Amino acid sequence: QVQLVESGGGLVQAGGSLRLSCAASGSFRKINNMGWYRQAPGQQRELVATITSGGNTNYADSVRGRFFVSRDNSKNTVYLQMDSLKPEDTAIYYCNVYAVFTTTILQTLYWGQGTQVTVSS
Repeated sequence: QVQLVESGGGLVQAGGSLRLSCAASGSFRKINNMGWYRQAPGQQRELVATITSGGNTNYADSVRGRFFVSRDNSKNTVYLQMDSLKPEDTAIYYCNVYAVFTTTILQTLYWGQGTQVTVSS
């Protein structure tokens, strides 16, 4: 099993910044891809950013150039630096990780509990 603990959400004015963290713990052998998704009221959950174990990143067009994903493999933690926030960024943000428990390539997806980000205009 993997436990994901998210932190860093809150209320911020438009143009401001927030930094989200998501720490993974458990009896896994390693963590592969890590990512952030978000879900606004009445909307489907959508990709925000992902990062591979080697540091390759991918961003949604709506956040590229404003949000920056990073990870600390020694701490099994993924971060999301969010700058120039807009009201439309308001959502619950969820982290996810793909954990490997054996010496095979099999991996299991886990989700965090979500953290609220609210951007006021």
